[in-house]
Amino acid sequence: MDKVIPVLYMIGVLILVLPAFLQSNSKSKIFFKNLSIWTIIVLIILTIAYFVK
Repeated sequence: MDKVIPVLYMIGVLILVLPAFLQSNSKSKIFFKNLSIWTIIVLIILTIAYFVK
């Protein structure tokens, strides 16, 4: 139960942000650039959270 709540929050944020993200990144080059930036940000946050706990 301790890991379910954060996952639900992340899915909720994804659902809220995804339509605007897809609309603003209509060209594939811009989309993949922004997607890679967000992937790096999420990986950094997950790595920090893993080492803190």
